[in-house]
Amino acid sequence: MREYLKFYIDGAWVDPVDLKTLDVDDPATEEVSGRIAIGSATDVDNAVRAARRAFPAWSQSSREERLELLQGILAEYQKRSADLADAVHEEMGAPPSLAKGPQVNMGLGHLTTAIDVLKNFSFEEQRGATLVVKEPIGVCGLITPWNWPLNQIACKVFPALATGCTMVLKPSEVAPYSGQIFTEILDTAGVPAGVYNMVFGDGPGVGVALSSHPDVDLVSFTGSTRAGVDVARNAAPTVKRVTQELGGKSANIVLDDADFAKSVTAGVTTMMLNSGQSCNAPSRMLVPNSRMDEAIEIARETAAQVAVGDPDNKTAIGPVVSRVQFDKIQRLIQQGIDEGATVVVGGPGRPDGLEVGYYVKPTVFANVKNDMTIAREEIFGPVLCILGYDDLDDAIEIANDTDYGLAGYVSGSDLEQARALARRIRAGSIAINHGFDLNAPFGGYKRSGNGREWSDYGFHEYLETKAILGYSPS
Repeated sequence: MREYLKFYIDGAWVDPVDLKTLDVDDPATEEVSGRIAIGSATDVDNAVRAARRAFPAWSQSSREERLELLQGILAEYQKRSADLADAVHEEMGAPPSLAKGPQVNMGLGHLTTAIDVLKNFSFEEQRGATLVVKEPIGVCGLITPWNWPLNQIACKVFPALATGCTMVLKPSEVAPYSGQIFTEILDTAGVPAGVYNMVFGDGPGVGVALSSHPDVDLVSFTGSTRAGVDVARNAAPTVKRVTQELGGKSANIVLDDADFAKSVTAGVTTMMLNSGQSCNAPSRMLVPNSRMDEAIEIARETAAQVAVGDPDNKTAIGPVVSRVQFDKIQRLIQQGIDEGATVVVGGPGRPDGLEVGYYVKPTVFANVKNDMTIAREEIFGPVLCILGYDDLDDAIEIANDTDYGLAGYVSGSDLEQARALARRIRAGSIAINHGFDLNAPFGGYKRSGNGREWSDYGFHEYLETKAILGYSPS
């Protein structure tokens, strides 16, 4: 049983002002696996004050000092990688292969990328007689989700540190264990007092206090579009910068010239990763109507082979994260059936033999129309919708007919055709043949958010631009 009942403020582990706790469930057993303290507006205020006090010194730190800190964090992160994996395994029900692999390694990847970027990042530019300077924006409120907890903490904290900002992190209260271990890593690595602070809490108690605090200069939020709207509203009266990475309903266009055995299989497999709990998941697979039957059969065979079960089984996908999430997915699966979509594989209820745990059947729907609820709403579970298109213009129209614009996918053999199609999809990140790159910007169009994370693009979100006119003689 884990108990994390302190916050990290001003370089020390401190008691909450008023101790209130929250039980954390193990999604594989539905039993309580630990409890955390839940913060208040007063705890947030204490953390923000510490960050504000630390800002003048840290904002003037040298590139070398920041690199030294990041290198120290890297060493500690590597030492604690097994602890991080155990935390993600327990809080999310992630199988060991996922927890030790992508979940932990994404955080590590963002750290090593931040180090590489910082070595050569230009904070100044001479334009004639004017010097353009990039300066740290100030105190940052960082609010992160539960689905890829280390990924999202890392791609906010490391650029903020590298650019000279101070910060207060609110990890998800649904999956808080990895946030605790992450904070222990930074403490051991010697982050200066007040530069990094962490307060556990929920949205109404800590999230609102952080996003509305007058001494917070930027809020970086990752989560649902609904919650993102609330964050923006709370931040508006103080005119602070808000960057958001929100929901998605990404189209995966499989071209007629694609190797369907390879491309459809890859689309299904990517959709099921992390039990479908990824904002950029390829949840709408678009295939030519002329090859629909072939695509359905490949998708059926692939999804049927996705083993669901005890997260200690290395070959299985684990449960979804909570009862709330399980119930939402079940409701949407039933709504898909009620609106006339065809269940190819999966469907409502738990998989056979799994009566305990928030397990969802890997589900594929066919005969989906783009106006159906399952094609419009982000399900955030292992549920794939297959839609047909007549020609490429039709495919683009369907792909872009969504409130979201986080990601898109194009699979095909003709690279020039795939490139041309990728340019027409209105989304922030398009993967041709499931390409991946940690140095690419990540973020969305439309209701998928604003701003960009990852690599040097993430650095810019934490910087203000100052023009010093007359810096040099004209």
